[in-house]
Amino acid sequence: MQRNEVHLWYVFSDRVSEPGLLARYEALMSPDEKARQQRFLVAEARHQHLVARALVRTTLSRYVDVPPQAWTFAPNRYGRPEITGPIQTRLRFNLSHTRGLVVCAAAWDREIGVDVENITRPGEYIHLAHRFFAASEAAHVASLPTEQQRDVFFDYWTLKESYIKARGMGLALPLGEFAFRLDELATIMFSGSIRDDPATWRFSRMRLGTQHKLALAVRTGNKDIKIVARETTPLI
Repeated sequence: MQRNEVHLWYVFSDRVSEPGLLARYEALMSPDEKARQQRFLVAEARHQHLVARALVRTTLSRYVDVPPQAWTFAPNRYGRPEITGPIQTRLRFNLSHTRGLVVCAAAWDREIGVDVENITRPGEYIHLAHRFFAASEAAHVASLPTEQQRDVFFDYWTLKESYIKARGMGLALPLGEFAFRLDELATIMFSGSIRDDPATWRFSRMRLGTQHKLALAVRTGNKDIKIVARETTPLI
């Protein structure tokens, strides 16, 4: 991976079911990760967690000579997992998963955030937009024909999630105090308490399959960036 690249590795988790492979995934997890998996009450959530942990660990080991099971992590003050060992590295990652899909983004020494959503889930999109989005975004969703509202809602939602994940601050950044314009390349604007430079960010949107939308946020520092997306199955 070159310094001007961001790599996206994704796996359709419903397609990973071979018992021997899943057992190998379990062997990669730390005791804390295994304990967290057991706390999920729904089998689908336990499976999603297992595939997600395998994807993160094997993705990092593509770029750094560390066995997948050896990586250690700890949350930052806002809860985002960060690499803590076994070595110091300038490799950065971000993980997102939704029903049927897990995505891991990786880059060298830059802020990145990725969000993926299953767009088949029902919702009161106008209500949610007015509750969580900036006024201009909510007005845009509400102005659209009903059949277009879902797609545009998820464009905004994934973009906003990718930005707050890249910043590593979660909902400590109020969703209503920054807004996107959905041009060919999405652009961001800030208001209120958020101090940031819109020119240093690049955002990318894509569909993965028929049910999923993805957004990626990258702090570029005004430099060109190349995004490479690849489907994978961990350990295959």
